Amino acid sequence: MKIAIGADHAGFSLKEKLRQKLAEEGYEVVDFGTSSPDSCDYPDFAQSVGREVAQGRSDRGILVCSTGIGMAMAANKVDGVRAAPAENDDEVRLTREHNDANVLTLGARYLDEDRAAGLVNLFLATEFTGGRHARRVAKLERLSEPRP
Repeated sequence: MKIAIGADHAGFSLKEKLRQKLAEEGYEVVDFGTSSPDSCDYPDFAQSVGREVAQGRSDRGILVCSTGIGMAMAANKVDGVRAAPAENDDEVRLTREHNDANVLTLGARYLDEDRAAGLVNLFLATEFTGGRHARRVAKLERLSEPRP
């Protein structure tokens, strides 16, 4: 599985730790930055990771900022991205099973390395259940289509 990862300055340290763990676990990881803890703008990284996932070049995306919320808002502006911020196992599991989320956003302010790694592993291991949920996800996709 190929994973796109990115972070702003607030998420830089946690992103680096997650990137290393993912690589050690055998995932192919594409790092879209940032490459330092210097102040930067989270929408730039959310857009890069979002496009990578939406265009099918990576299977899933991971974004890290202070809360995970800004990254989710920015990534969801990219057509085809279903980004979700999550802080616990239930949120991660349900956002994959029910919403077919393809990007997970994490808040470095609230998660330590081990907890974040556990959430990422759950996100990558959980499959979309389809069924009635597929109809709803299809409606999400149509929301971004141009209106006549």
